[in-house]
Amino acid sequence: MAERRHTIRTPVSLSGIGLHLGVRTTLTFRPAPEGMGVVFRRVDLAGSPCIPAQIRYAELTERRTQLGLDGVELHTVEHVLAAVAAAEIDDLWIDVDGPEPPVMDGSAGPFFDALTAAGVANGTAAPEYLDLPEPVRVIDGDSVYEAHPAADLRLDVTIDFAHPLIGRQRGEYSITPAAFARELAGARTFGFVAEVEALRAKGLIQGASTANAVVLDDVRVIDGGDGLRWPDEFVRHKAMDCLGDLMLTGRRVRARVVAYRPSHRGTVTLVREMTRLAGMGTTERGEQRVAKGFTIDEIMKVLPHRYPFLLVDRIIEVEDTKRIVGIKNVTINEPFFQGHFPGHPIMPGVLIVEAMAQTGGMLLMEMVGEPYDRKVVYFMSLDNVKFRRPVLPGDQLRLELEMVQMRGAVCKMHGVARVDGEVVAEADMAAMVRDR
Repeated sequence: MAERRHTIRTPVSLSGIGLHLGVRTTLTFRPAPEGMGVVFRRVDLAGSPCIPAQIRYAELTERRTQLGLDGVELHTVEHVLAAVAAAEIDDLWIDVDGPEPPVMDGSAGPFFDALTAAGVANGTAAPEYLDLPEPVRVIDGDSVYEAHPAADLRLDVTIDFAHPLIGRQRGEYSITPAAFARELAGARTFGFVAEVEALRAKGLIQGASTANAVVLDDVRVIDGGDGLRWPDEFVRHKAMDCLGDLMLTGRRVRARVVAYRPSHRGTVTLVREMTRLAGMGTTERGEQRVAKGFTIDEIMKVLPHRYPFLLVDRIIEVEDTKRIVGIKNVTINEPFFQGHFPGHPIMPGVLIVEAMAQTGGMLLMEMVGEPYDRKVVYFMSLDNVKFRRPVLPGDQLRLELEMVQMRGAVCKMHGVARVDGEVVAEADMAAMVRDR
């Protein structure tokens, strides 16, 4: 029998305190219409705003995976999403009456058990899969990832901590509902006494305790914990975290993922690269995507910018009204290098963002169509701007913009700038098209 999309049969709820924000909340899984995907709903806010569990809404934050849309945020979603992925649920409402799901015992087990108890309801359509056309490698700080095409999802995870109970641990896991329940679901989050004060000063781990985390001093699990569920519970938990972040592809993943010292930020970066590569093939309907580019002469017919403020050299890909990719070659001859860190040339971060904005402007103007000389794009806001590493002479910036929302003449886009596959900057931006 052919595989079908899944939702759940009946609603099911869990309550408890959140790990990082320390707020008591209730999470409710509810059946969803076929094809909707997995969507969080902040039912404590007016209008119950929704945030799809998709990579475009992921925000790179410390010690957790966070989603955000239109100023609405949801923190620490990785354990919930790991359970949803392992249960092979494709369509699901996840209602939360606060800013963070409950941490429960620090593992994905309670969420997985709740979904199992709710029962699986089969749809009529086939599930959507993310299949890689080629291997991909991503490095983010100390985290190193490789993802390879495969017939199913397999995780090969290695961690390395200077602690006598952890050290170097490696685990290989085939992700099926039964294997997840047996090998990963019960693995709890962990932390160190030496980090508590600094993390709480940042507003993190406000709800953490020995009841919902494995807490270690310099040599052992501290009193109040119930010991380890496996000697290598630490790497199992990291593998579970990876699975939750992979759920942000919005599809069932078929790949062999090798992760060395994984982090939430690193896995989110990997997911962005995996979805980009997978998107180079076909659309969800199997149709070939339109690959359209613009030379510098064509760009100058669309954008009003000129030297020294035209910061896009080429457009290499336009996908309908959804996505655009531009290129900026950074040379030592750029005029800003004369005064910005003389003797140690670094491209100003604001100009990286401006290059992303100009690339996004090309997408908007392409949507408007000719005549280009009668319209202009104005950017209205920038949010969640982050700079990851310096951009130097000789680098080539790859500027990737995705359309998040379009209402009339106003749109919201998410931009990512990369050098050699590594994220150097990202931002959420809003813009509008106006008459000149």
